[in-house]
Amino acid sequence: MAAGIVQSAETSNDVLPEAVFRMKGPYRIHMEELMHITRLLPVVGVALAAIALAGCAAQTPAASSPSASHTSTSAGSAYGSTSSSYGTPNASNPMGAGGSITTASTSLGTIIVDGTGLTAYYYDKDTPGAGTSACTGGCAAAWPAIEAGTTKSDVVGVTGKIGTITGVDGKPQITINGRPIYTYAEDTKPGGVTGEGVGGVWYAVNPDGSEHK
Repeated sequence: MAAGIVQSAETSNDVLPEAVFRMKGPYRIHMEELMHITRLLPVVGVALAAIALAGCAAQTPAASSPSASHTSTSAGSAYGSTSSSYGTPNASNPMGAGGSITTASTSLGTIIVDGTGLTAYYYDKDTPGAGTSACTGGCAAAWPAIEAGTTKSDVVGVTGKIGTITGVDGKPQITINGRPIYTYAEDTKPGGVTGEGVGGVWYAVNPDGSEHK
């Protein structure tokens, strides 16, 4: 299209006005130069327009997709922050994952807790070394068994002999010195010891596997 415009512009200026040829001396020279410049103006204009269009095309930004919004959510403890009134885990024996046991400092002193920091208890109606649990039915609902992730548990800070039995739900339950261990449903925060002495048959467990009485 630009080439057509240039050609049309050159054709329209091929014949100089007759008055210019009739001029003499410097007047004729100046008029010829003026007419030559006038002839070139359309060509220059078209060239500049083409350059401008090319520049606009090069500068047109590509459509960009909006960046995904990422909301960082800090995952807090399922038990909230641990209050000193419930005790804190020993710095050398941090709480492990589920299926592990460790020790923690509580209002009763240093005792065994499960992988989430809940106090471990013995049930005096269990028979050491029997390989079974006497806590069934409603008892098992109120005193959940501390289960092992595998038949071998992660143990930190516990000096008593660790083993497992098949619990009432068919899963491996951790034992210490041959006695099954449990948590208490009323202990809702790490280090809670509300199960201590309940019914005269439930007691926290010391790191060596003895009852805390």
